[in-house]
Formats: sequence, structure tokens, C-alpha cells
Amino acid sequence: MKKVIIIALLITSFTSWSQIPISYEYFDKALKKAEAGNLKGALADYTTALKYDPLFSEAYLNRAMVKIKMGDSKGALADVNTTIDIDPKRGDAYTTRANINYKAENYKSVIQDCTQSIALNPKDYIAYNLRGLSYNHIQDKKNACLDFTKAIQLGSQSAIKNKKMFCK
Repeated sequence: MKKVIIIALLITSFTSWSQIPISYEYFDKALKKAEAGNLKGALADYTTALKYDPLFSEAYLNRAMVKIKMGDSKGALADVNTTIDIDPKRGDAYTTRANINYKAENYKSVIQDCTQSIALNPKDYIAYNLRGLSYNHIQDKKNACLDFTKAIQLGSQSAIKNKKMFCK
């Protein structure tokens, strides 16, 4: 009995180990397809990568980006939420979710996600700019202008335009 358990554990370990390289192969194929504009092919390859490694947070996040480009906001949001569940320290996932919520005009959620992203990566000028835009939409001009200023200090070009437009 002990030998059977050991063999089962070895087979399981080997199978799990051998699947990870396969998931990266599909991930790499998906990246190339997405860069070439083949969004359907990229989506299929990210999905296959996730079948082999369901905890591959980067594949979920990249698949979310493809879904955004394809106009599938709900699917993108689900993938970003899964990314955050798997790896809650990914600041870029919070910024991506904030971007989805910004397009849905859910500004308070944008502010929360950008704040979390900034806590994880204080140099995330995209999060500062996006949070500034959201503050502007909820009529909090003071915080909007502070965020645009910080985004500019970190190198954001679009924050320069936003500050000129909204902080007069």
C-alpha cells in the first residue's frame, strides 16, 4: 500500500510539473498571436494555457486584456478578478480592473482599485492619472489635481493634458 501511495504521488508530481512548461508554450503562442492582432487565436491559447495551469495569474491577466480589446468587459472583469484572487499583490491587475470600471463609469471602484495599485506600486502613474480622472468625475477637484500632479512627476504625458483641462 505504501508503494502505491508513493507511486501515485510521484506520478501526480511529475504530471503537475510537466504541465507547467506546456502552459508556458501556449502562453508564448498567445502573446505572439495577440501582438499580430489575432485576438481569437490568442484567446484560445490563453484558455489552453489556463487548462494546464489554472493558477497562472499572468495568463488570466493577459486574457483579460484580449477580452477588453474584443469588447468583452464582463469576461475581462472575471479574468482580472481571478488574477487578483490568485495573486493579490499584482498592482497591474488592480489598474486593469480600474480601467474596466472607469469605462463602466463606476468611479468609486476605480478610486479603490487605483489606491490599492498605488499601495503596491507607488510609481504607477497610470493609476494616479486614472484615479485623478475618477476624482474629477465625482467632483473632487482637489484630489484630482493632486493625482494629476503626481502622475506628471512620474512621467505621465496624458496627465499633463488632464491637469491643463481640469485644474484651472
